[in-house]
Amino acid sequence: QMQLVESGGGLVQAGGSLRLSCSASGRMFSSYNMGWFRQAPGKDREFVAGISWSGDITYAASGKGRFTVSRDNAKNTMFLQMNSLEPDDTAVYYCAVESPTGGKVTVPITPSGYDYWGQGAQVTVSS
Repeated sequence: QMQLVESGGGLVQAGGSLRLSCSASGRMFSSYNMGWFRQAPGKDREFVAGISWSGDITYAASGKGRFTVSRDNAKNTMFLQMNSLEPDDTAVYYCAVESPTGGKVTVPITPSGYDYWGQGAQVTVSS
């Protein structure tokens, strides 16, 4: 069983930056594909970015060029650096882990592809 805890959310003005962290418990963190999702009120949970166990990175179009995902396996932590934030980025941001899949380097882009979830971190961008 893996537990995930997000931190770093908050209120920021449009054009500002935030850095989200996702700390994971358990062993073999470096073997997991990981992703960031977000969910705005009344909308479905949507993929933001993901990083595989091998470091392959995938971004959704909404964050490409503004968001950067990374991971520090020594600290069991994944990050999401968000720059040039816009009001439309306002949402609860979740980190998620896909159980090891025998070396697959493409992260899932749908919520159903993940097995463990954090509790979420609120990000609010004011105009």
